[in-house]
Amino acid sequence: MRFSSEAKALFMATALAESRKALPACLPNPPVGCVIVSDDEILSRGFTGVPGAPHAEASSIASLSYTGSATALSAFVTLEPCAFQGRTPSCAIALIDRGIWSVFVGIIDPDPRNNGKGLRLLMDAGVRVELGILEQEISEFLCPHRLALANAARSGRDWNSEEELVDDLP
Repeated sequence: MRFSSEAKALFMATALAESRKALPACLPNPPVGCVIVSDDEILSRGFTGVPGAPHAEASSIASLSYTGSATALSAFVTLEPCAFQGRTPSCAIALIDRGIWSVFVGIIDPDPRNNGKGLRLLMDAGVRVELGILEQEISEFLCPHRLALANAARSGRDWNSEEELVDDLP
């Protein structure tokens, strides 16, 4: 499915709005949002849950009741789908297994376990990937969280609230 620039921006803005719902419960994970679309209609939405709960993509897939062809489905995700299995399965593989035809990504996840690996998994599976939709807006939203999370990885610190996370910025 081809989307106009305006439609891509609208769907990614909706995914960004979903990502804001993740805070502060998702911490220390990044707040990510996802919407799954077919024929210019949003079919499901999701955001990252508490640590150990489904990420945005898995949450969106779980709430999808679509029974048509998966080749008609596109996902809009604010942050690159994870490539690794941690407390939850790989989101990139979940999108592949669901048969999502195209994935639009706001920004690459700088976490060394991802950092392009999720995109590569998708592309190697034949999924059409487009990067950089609302990149500036998403970067501005995620930047404080990414900086604090990188700092936490070095220090081993965890937070109980978004305010603590932001207060801990270098």
